[in-house]
Amino acid sequence: MTRLPDFRLETYFSRWEFTARHHLTASDAQTMTLRELLELADDTDREAFENLSLGYTETFGDPALRELIAGTYEHAGADDVICFAGAEEALYLAMNVLLGAGDHAVVVTPNYQAAETVPLALCEVTGVALDPDRDWALDLDRVAAALRPTTRVVSVNFPNNPTGKVIGTADLTALARLCDERGIHLFSDEVYRGLERDPARTLPQAADLSPRGLSLNVTSKSLGLPGLRIGWITCRDRELRTRLERAKHYTTICNAAPSEVLARVALKARDTILDRNRKLIAANLPAYDAFFAEFAEDFEWRAPDGGCVAYPRYLGTDGVEEFCARLVEEAGVLLLPASVYRSELTATPADRFRIGMGRRDPERGLAAFAEWMRTRR
Repeated sequence: MTRLPDFRLETYFSRWEFTARHHLTASDAQTMTLRELLELADDTDREAFENLSLGYTETFGDPALRELIAGTYEHAGADDVICFAGAEEALYLAMNVLLGAGDHAVVVTPNYQAAETVPLALCEVTGVALDPDRDWALDLDRVAAALRPTTRVVSVNFPNNPTGKVIGTADLTALARLCDERGIHLFSDEVYRGLERDPARTLPQAADLSPRGLSLNVTSKSLGLPGLRIGWITCRDRELRTRLERAKHYTTICNAAPSEVLARVALKARDTILDRNRKLIAANLPAYDAFFAEFAEDFEWRAPDGGCVAYPRYLGTDGVEEFCARLVEEAGVLLLPASVYRSELTATPADRFRIGMGRRDPERGLAAFAEWMRTRR
């Protein structure tokens, strides 16, 4: 494995995430306090949390938690689930288990950086870009053309980060079928599942579509609980699941016991939390629509299909990198410029920025953003 490059998003966040006055690019839904989460707990989980032994836990994850996770799938059981310390560990170890020298992977762009840099450190990778001129459509013919006899993984992410795109169920089903026909693992990053603006567009999960499919999810994004650091992969390939466990022995070994109990609470209250977060995003969107309507000459805006981030286009002549830098330095408003999402695999738009809408009370940040924009006129 070659050395991984700096993680651009995290490097950018290390400078600004906790110092900028207005964090308008958050990728997670509104979180809650420990007290608020425990108020959703049943007596069994509340007692388990209060009397928890802080010893080692099972490498695969707490059995009760895995049972709850399995209940969110149609065709998976608890033995098809393995938990990790967030989605990043899961992605990293899955790629290291699935790929090696001489293999090939296909990755959709734009994406969360690790989705391409980890495979690139292991083998040859071909990118297939979502088309910004066709509402970020995924061209399945281009995916098929990119496949090789050595292709082991096709990696996708819907609802997509950063674009908010949700493809059609027929397209994802066709992609899963294509992978099965070639003996390829479909790796599906599903961390924003449950935050679709139209619930009818909620996609089936890869682990349900294919016995070789891997579904990646986490408590961080749709549930808004990144502090728990609990993610998981669901896959009905038991031999692969065993290999993932062996790989985890070299990283975290096991998850934090308090986080596993709290994740059980969150999974039991999943419908309540997701409903709250969908309503919050829906309530926030008019403020974003109004902002971008006022500055229609400066931006090209489209609300996301799902998730809580969007990827507007900046039309200014100064360029999006300078624009984002000046905005955070002068107005304290944090956005993520297109360079964070550049790809080594495909061309990616250089005039976009990521903005988030999953947090409570974005009006103050949008007001500061608008005031700064007006001073530039």
